[in-house]
Amino acid sequence: MQITSQWLDGLCFVASTEAGHSVVMEGSAAEGAARRGPTPMEMLLLGMAGCASADVVLIAQKQRQHITGCRAAVSAKRADEAPRVFTEIHIRFTVSGRNLKEAAIAKAVQLSAEKYCSASIMLGKTAAISHSFEIEETPDTV
Repeated sequence: MQITSQWLDGLCFVASTEAGHSVVMEGSAAEGAARRGPTPMEMLLLGMAGCASADVVLIAQKQRQHITGCRAAVSAKRADEAPRVFTEIHIRFTVSGRNLKEAAIAKAVQLSAEKYCSASIMLGKTAAISHSFEIEETPDTV
């Protein structure tokens, strides 16, 4: 896997993947200016949320759960002193669907956290990571 990061100006960079996907990141914007993208540390949390969510959906689908939506909300705390690594991360999944079994969703979240989500497991080397979930029943449509 390879990426490139090209400096634009200030603390703003555009990062690109081998496949040609790009994202703008900004460490901090000038006073009064709007940030043009997430910070690099926010990108780490975005990656974790995407990785874990994909696992939860895939594992639940393999358990024949009819998922219609999955949202991950991540909150994190960082060390006060440099390096300001993440010290605590909590990811809360809201999984929606029809007749979802709580045990199946719990297992999907657990397997993602303990076995499959590389991003979460890597961040867990410096941060205490916790997980929770809720299920939202989706009404049947005709």
